[in-house]
Amino acid sequence: MLILALETSTDLGSCALWRDGVVSERVCPRGRSHSETLLPLVRELLLEAGVKVAQLDAIAFGVGPGAFTGLRIACGAAQGLAVAANVPLIPVTSLETMAAMAGAERVLALLDARMGEVYSGRYRLTADSYALDGEIRVSAPGDLSLPSESGWIACGNAIAAYPALAERLSAADVATLPVTAPTAAVVAQLAAPRAMRGEGIDAALAAPLYVRDKVAKTVAERLSEGGRA
Repeated sequence: MLILALETSTDLGSCALWRDGVVSERVCPRGRSHSETLLPLVRELLLEAGVKVAQLDAIAFGVGPGAFTGLRIACGAAQGLAVAANVPLIPVTSLETMAAMAGAERVLALLDARMGEVYSGRYRLTADSYALDGEIRVSAPGDLSLPSESGWIACGNAIAAYPALAERLSAADVATLPVTAPTAAVVAQLAAPRAMRGEGIDAALAAPLYVRDKVAKTVAERLSEGGRA
């Protein structure tokens, strides 16, 4: 199976190709917009792998939350490529990707939402993914609800962005890991079993997951209600 993954929800943009369990990745150059660099990197990645767009079995993308412009870039590129290849899309949230990168059984993923706020999500390790425990939220660092039980690990760029949050985590005995941003390689790894189970969506249903001034529903919840992913 061949899966192309795109992730541009933060300043660290990337694309990756998953081929039967082996992943190759390209990282967008810093200092240039993802809109300039993403598709050229995709072409370079596929050319080096000897893979044509028409050969892809699915396309995964970082659906959010994250930087609004970056989310639109990944979603738009994924939609265009999916239509060209006539393949399904696999949306993967940025916070789940970070949880998988952390690799612990229970992960509190924290992404800087700018404007003095933090995107947060609690994840528990399952058989082949990280299940969201509760809901993805956006809040001020001081209002963030921390886990009351032991054994949680926190990760994400919000920890360094908000020193007061780092102090709260330390006081609550929540250890931290230096995972700062999601990568396309891990998006691809999370998407692979879902693609194999036929859990992709039509390109027309895909949309960025914006989380601002409200609690976000999961992709599955929005699709079940007839909404857009």
